[in-house]
Amino acid sequence: MSQALTVGDFSRMTHLSVKTLRHYHQVGLLEPDRVDPDTGYRYYTAEQIPTAQVIRRLRDLDMPIPDVRAVLGAPDATVRGELIAGHLDRLEIELDRTRSAVDSLRNLLRRPAEAPVEHRTVPACPAVGISAAVDRGDLLPWWQGALAEVHAAVEAQRLEATGPSGGLYASEIFQDDHGRATVFVPVQGSVRAIGRVESLVVPAAELAVITHHGPLADVDLTYGELGAYTTRHEISVAGPLREYYLRDARHTPDPTQWTTEIGWPVFRAEHDH
Repeated sequence: MSQALTVGDFSRMTHLSVKTLRHYHQVGLLEPDRVDPDTGYRYYTAEQIPTAQVIRRLRDLDMPIPDVRAVLGAPDATVRGELIAGHLDRLEIELDRTRSAVDSLRNLLRRPAEAPVEHRTVPACPAVGISAAVDRGDLLPWWQGALAEVHAAVEAQRLEATGPSGGLYASEIFQDDHGRATVFVPVQGSVRAIGRVESLVVPAAELAVITHHGPLADVDLTYGELGAYTTRHEISVAGPLREYYLRDARHTPDPTQWTTEIGWPVFRAEHDH
């Protein structure tokens, strides 16, 4: 029989605090070898040390207790490895999100002086596109898939693009987290409707336009500048926000090299400048 280890000794050996060991006992993650019925003292064995070490490392990786329990109870090494790999994949995704947020914050703190704003009259133009009601949380993956589908339709139907691809976004997407979105490529030629792809006319508009350089993760900063400008000049009007993708993933995989024009609908007067 292995020599009994007090909770204090076991704590020193495993670097798990007494409080943590008590919690793991309560949730059934790491139970003592025995508990003295009279004193309530908990005793462990040396054979439990490796299990405690595994638990500590998994918890250091922020693995939830139910998942740790599943790893410890896995029937074989293959299943155990799959569970751990799945958690590591989730950590990688979370790490990417954190890095993106950190980069975005740095960009905000280092942001240069406001970019120039141009007033532009945009005529109506025929286009091929996809429209849908989209939740704000789904906007980016929807945009990626829809725009790729539109470009594929342009190539498959041998249409001639007459300008950069773009998007129209109803204010409700940002105000109510749900609204109408459209991605399009202006084209010349007869468009056949296939699947989600349809022929449409991008409406004419008077726009205040600003250029955003870099990944779309930071596009809200440029939207903020443009919105402040239109408010300051009292020229903002209702209507969908507009984007033109002058340089995007189709041109380079490096998002720091992307260029996006953002258009805000405005009231255009002759004295605007």
